[in-house]
Amino acid sequence: MPDMSASLALTHLVPLAKEVDENKVTPGVLGFIVFAVMALAVWGLMKSMNRHMGKVDFKEDADADPKAPASGKATAGSTGSGPGGKASPAKG
Repeated sequence: MPDMSASLALTHLVPLAKEVDENKVTPGVLGFIVFAVMALAVWGLMKSMNRHMGKVDFKEDADADPKAPASGKATAGSTGSGPGGKASPAKG
């Protein structure tokens, strides 16, 4: 046996649905809340990025030779060796 409250609710909601303008669609409160949360998240990310970018040092040392190896231990005969002087496997 069908529920009488469901059929009663249907008879009251159908006329309300016809009153809604089909050409007018609005996001409502939920859309505003989602947009506000996304805006706050982007603001927080931008603030964090600015803080991290402020810590980056873009200046290069003047005494460092750009052609010299970083560790300073490598010699001309040690090309192809990995860290610690161990030979690394060939790639390719």
